[in-house]
Amino acid sequence: MPDAPSVPSAEEQLDTAGAEEAPAAPPRVPLRLSRRGFVVLGALLAAVLGTVCWLVWFSSVLDVRTVEVSGTRVLTADQVLAAASVPLGGPLERLDTGAVRARVLRALPRAADAQVSTSLPHTVRIRVTERQAIAAIAGSGGVYTQVDASGVRFATGRQVPSGVPVVELSLSAAGRGALAVFPEQALVAAAVDVAKALPAAVSKQTRSVVVHSYDDLELQLADGSKVLWGSSEQDQRKAVVLTALLRQKGTSYDVSAPDDPAVRH
Repeated sequence: MPDAPSVPSAEEQLDTAGAEEAPAAPPRVPLRLSRRGFVVLGALLAAVLGTVCWLVWFSSVLDVRTVEVSGTRVLTADQVLAAASVPLGGPLERLDTGAVRARVLRALPRAADAQVSTSLPHTVRIRVTERQAIAAIAGSGGVYTQVDASGVRFATGRQVPSGVPVVELSLSAAGRGALAVFPEQALVAAAVDVAKALPAAVSKQTRSVVVHSYDDLELQLADGSKVLWGSSEQDQRKAVVLTALLRQKGTSYDVSAPDDPAVRH
């Protein structure tokens, strides 16, 4: 007898029916803006950008209300504020920070640099870096001119900052006779170079740098001893040698020939 045809189970029938009856997924239609949609979207973006620009650049919402000063030591905040002349009330982002910096540096010679920045919503910050005196040049009438490591003369007065050596001209006959070749300005500059070469610890012990002639400079130390320096050549080498010599107690130190120094007791 022929085999009886197999009858699908109930679960198979349901699966087959479900597969036959499941509708096909509809095709995806890409989202497209009409020309009018693009116009509306562009108008909204332009309105937002315009509002932001107006708030930042033209309104009083983010205006200048406070100016903060930092970094001052000898200068006062009031001096910096007066020199900066920051206009209050204008939009913060329209402030010309470069012009503010230039005004500070022009009005305050003691200021070596000024960093000007803005901070939302209403603050301008000015950070000043003051010049540091490495020597004070003795002038007439008991007036001293402070000079920094760059050779900039930035302040005058009758007081010498603590730990800063004084540059004095006490020309010998040879020094006066050579003024046509080595004028006073060059001699003072040479003495300032010597002061600049001194390590901080030695500078604090140095009362003055005395110029007798271009190749005859002398340091007067606070304890009454002296240093024969010679010319301003090989300043760095001489400073190193002097630092080592000062470990010995003496009344005179000679570094004019740094490879053959001497200490006298």
